[in-house]
Amino acid sequence: MPLRARRRCPAVLTGLVALATAAVLSAAPPASATDTWTEVGSDRADPLTESQGLTSVELPVGSANRYTGIGTIPAGVRGRGWNHVGDPDASYDGHYIEPYQRDAGSTKMFRVQAPDGTWSEYVHTLGAGEALNNSWVAVSPGGQWMLAGEYGTMNRLLVFPTPGVNPATSPSADLPQAATVHLDHAVRDVQGCDFADATTLLCSSDDPAGTLFGITKPLLRIDLSAEPGGTDVTGHVTALRQLPLRSACSGTFEAEGIDYDRRTGTLRVIVVSPGFCVLTDSKTYRFTRS
Repeated sequence: MPLRARRRCPAVLTGLVALATAAVLSAAPPASATDTWTEVGSDRADPLTESQGLTSVELPVGSANRYTGIGTIPAGVRGRGWNHVGDPDASYDGHYIEPYQRDAGSTKMFRVQAPDGTWSEYVHTLGAGEALNNSWVAVSPGGQWMLAGEYGTMNRLLVFPTPGVNPATSPSADLPQAATVHLDHAVRDVQGCDFADATTLLCSSDDPAGTLFGITKPLLRIDLSAEPGGTDVTGHVTALRQLPLRSACSGTFEAEGIDYDRRTGTLRVIVVSPGFCVLTDSKTYRFTRS
């Protein structure tokens, strides 16, 4: 699928709110038995407010899980052209971060809610060759660094100082890219990643072709050579399994955001159903390691 500025938003959702080709690299090695993720349940994903991403929030204690969708974008944010929100994440000290993109231009934006409830916006000017889209964010367990991803077929992840957490960041200054994660295997259409520990990412891929790993819509693990920071690191990519693709409708599913709750060991991934069934049986699937 060619690189695009926005991820697919089913036409039925648009009505409700208005309502490269890459070379195939060698196959990734098989997952080990300790990385077997077993489906243990699911919940309906609301097409307006739970169709793009999700995250668990550790602080304040007792905070509800948070979701993003086309219906969660504030009118004022949308009015300034930020019309797509991706998969969010929350730092372990309670900062909540949403990634935004526009249809055109040379910037992307990270909208941050501090633990006291106040919101700030951090704008990043694209670097050379950087894609416009802003699909997801994943805050490292240490809190000071954040990964973000581009849509399409990629061999890298981007590293930023975590806006609102890292003292080097300010809403009044451009948010710079600090480093790069260089992947040893190409990935396609990654819709979300979350840290399982300081050097392990779990990612949801909306890959429709299946030529990179032999399966479409894979759950991926990326093992980093070191904790992310201000210098480049490498990432080893493994495909763990295909995400569930079940619906009363036939057609194209879309794998969306991902969340790993370290308190319970529960992994959750949103899969949007095809056609009209986006309204009725899109799901947030729950997995545990077995």
